[in-house]
Amino acid sequence: MSLPRTSAHAHKNHKIDMTSGSIMWLVVLFALPICLGNILQQLYTTVDTIVIGRYCSAQSLAAVGTSSQPVELLLNLFLGIGGGISILVAQYVGSGDNASLNRLIHTSTTFLYVIGLTVSILGLFVGPLVLIFMQCPADTYDLAVLYIRIVFLGSLGNIGYNLNAGILRGLGDSAATLMLLMISCFVNIVLDIVFVGNFKMDVAGAALATSVALFASWVGSIIYIKKKYSELNFPVLPKSYDRDMLGNIIRIGLPLGLNNSIYSIGHILLQTLVNAQGSIFIAGCSVGTKVNGIANVAITSFSSACTTFAGQNLGAKKYKRLKKGGYLIPFSSGAFTLTMGILFLLFCTPVLSVFTKDAEVLSVATQYMRIVLPSSWIYAIFNGIICYANGLGEVRYPTVVNILMLWAVRIPTAYFIAEFIGGEYIMACFPVSFTFGCICMLFFYRSKRWRNVCRLAKEG
Repeated sequence: MSLPRTSAHAHKNHKIDMTSGSIMWLVVLFALPICLGNILQQLYTTVDTIVIGRYCSAQSLAAVGTSSQPVELLLNLFLGIGGGISILVAQYVGSGDNASLNRLIHTSTTFLYVIGLTVSILGLFVGPLVLIFMQCPADTYDLAVLYIRIVFLGSLGNIGYNLNAGILRGLGDSAATLMLLMISCFVNIVLDIVFVGNFKMDVAGAALATSVALFASWVGSIIYIKKKYSELNFPVLPKSYDRDMLGNIIRIGLPLGLNNSIYSIGHILLQTLVNAQGSIFIAGCSVGTKVNGIANVAITSFSSACTTFAGQNLGAKKYKRLKKGGYLIPFSSGAFTLTMGILFLLFCTPVLSVFTKDAEVLSVATQYMRIVLPSSWIYAIFNGIICYANGLGEVRYPTVVNILMLWAVRIPTAYFIAEFIGGEYIMACFPVSFTFGCICMLFFYRSKRWRNVCRLAKEG
């Protein structure tokens, strides 16, 4: 039996045209490089955790674990806006509007330099203040501040790469992001071993390795786009911007970015509960989070496929495919994540032992995995539906659901557990919030936007 084919144009330029052909075959073609790339991206923080866990103290491991929230607070707003750019790229590709696509590319490059440099400066001062608010333990504070400041110096490379990766995904070229991440991951691993293992630079070495690797990814993405997509006239430095296009970027991307930032603020509040349990508990949760992320690595790739599929088919007015993919892709993501979760739970102890040999840290990490991982398939479905809705340009309802899931469910549940059950079980707030969020997003299939898609699919 022959395999479903993408268009000849897709093969020539490494782009996947998701407006025709077998939906799941195209989704797998698109999602697999992103999935492999996500595994490599997990290695950024995973290698940090393993190397620091092996060569440094539990306090160093805790410092890296608690530093992620202040970094996310500033970066996520702008990474969310980058997600809006990806949605616009997919829609312009689907409609064949190359003029708008070029204006979008030039405007986004100018936008990158403005926000990248701003975040680098703000992070140096805001990061330490956030750590104080989070009640970072005294024995990890100085290490955490050092880690944060070095990572923020690499903000331009971080945002630049993620923005360019979003452009490539919108074009349908998910394979390129895998190639670029392979390069950056290799750089990160080598520098981690050299800086931390050989030069004994502790958390400073881990942060420097990550920042250099992100810049390598960004530069590589620029070279690749200029070579493979010369018709885009991709600029290296800011040259011009289109006011109307900037308005479109902000209109779609700002709600996504605000949603991410609101989430980050919520995670900071949750991290204060984790920090209150001490350095060992912080380190254990950090290890558990890393392994949980590896087990759920397919969620982001399926979700990216949802956004690109929805955007391209909306632009091409393929409403029957939109209707079918809206059900098929998110629930396939849930099924795959459930399978991976079962496998990781079966081999939980040996996997966690790779990160640290500290018995107390391992005990906390094991508990984290056993409480959070069994519900990850619910989150996979939830996130898939959200990303599909975003691809259709419907960003308000998902944003409201995300806010409610965090602030009305997850945070109150965590504080209730800490107060009446015990702080060592606060991670149980995640399964509760996943279930709530998924139920809410199922109602998207009864929304006006989805009913309109179904109506147009029936008419077509």
